[in-house]
Amino acid sequence: MTGYHNLVIEPLSSTHSRPNFQCGVESLDNYLKKQAKQDVKRRISRVFIATTPESPSTVAGYYTLSTLSIELNQLPAEVARKLPRHPIPAALIGRLAVSEQAQGFGVGKMLLMDAIKRTLGISDEIAIYAMVVDAIDERAEHFYQQFGFSSLSSENRRLFLPLKSF
Repeated sequence: MTGYHNLVIEPLSSTHSRPNFQCGVESLDNYLKKQAKQDVKRRISRVFIATTPESPSTVAGYYTLSTLSIELNQLPAEVARKLPRHPIPAALIGRLAVSEQAQGFGVGKMLLMDAIKRTLGISDEIAIYAMVVDAIDERAEHFYQQFGFSSLSSENRRLFLPLKSF
């Protein structure tokens, strides 16, 4: 069994084998296989890949980071009233997926912590108020909620976590 306790998380590169990635959600599999490289090239998002030292080309999981603005009316009223009256800068985890072989070993948590750490690292240079995630389903929504994310709006599964929490 491959150990997932010492993951290497790095930007997507040509050394990562994407064709065999399967997480159980077809849209997340297809993104990595067919679209991720173009999004990086076009500067639409950054893709970060988790591998193990024992198998550096096998993708154990991945996440994407990009930026967005949150409209004040999307935030809970108690949060919005404390902020200026213009869109608020945020970092978006657009996708986060763990391969079927790596599920159940804490890889998703490590990917999420890496995304938060990277975002905090640049938040001294570029203003970023919160992390935002689009949870793909109810299970994903519960995953993010256990780390302090809360609903951004009631009509979808977009969640947010103010970075001042860290």
